Amino acid sequence: MKKDEVPQDLSSLGKITKEVCYATDNDGKYVTKLSSGWEVKITALDTAWSDIEKRIAAARQQVLEGKASPLLFFMEYRLMDVAILAGYTGFWKWQVKRHLKPEVFNTLSDNKLQKYAEAFNTKVDDLKTMTVHED
Repeated sequence: MKKDEVPQDLSSLGKITKEVCYATDNDGKYVTKLSSGWEVKITALDTAWSDIEKRIAAARQQVLEGKASPLLFFMEYRLMDVAILAGYTGFWKWQVKRHLKPEVFNTLSDNKLQKYAEAFNTKVDDLKTMTVHED
């Protein structure tokens, strides 16, 4: 693709970041050019984020219904799975799975809750109430 043909379609990420693309200049040499987005990629990203938002909403509902602990909500919100959360906290994966049960989560020590809060970049009180503060 020519340097002047690099897509500049505005996306939700275009306000935050730009992507480096490789294109050819007038002499046929490869050069880098910043792109604010590309329609096909924007559609794919919007679809993916829509799916993530649905998963977050479903996790919140499971917590409200007493079927899961707030850890599930924050795992979805922070795009983590059990293995990633275990890595951040130092807990075994089986422990994290166990802590996803509300009856177990409600008995966790302050020290364990603090580890989870740090992993999710939040406070223990916000962890318990599924409150998100974005800076």
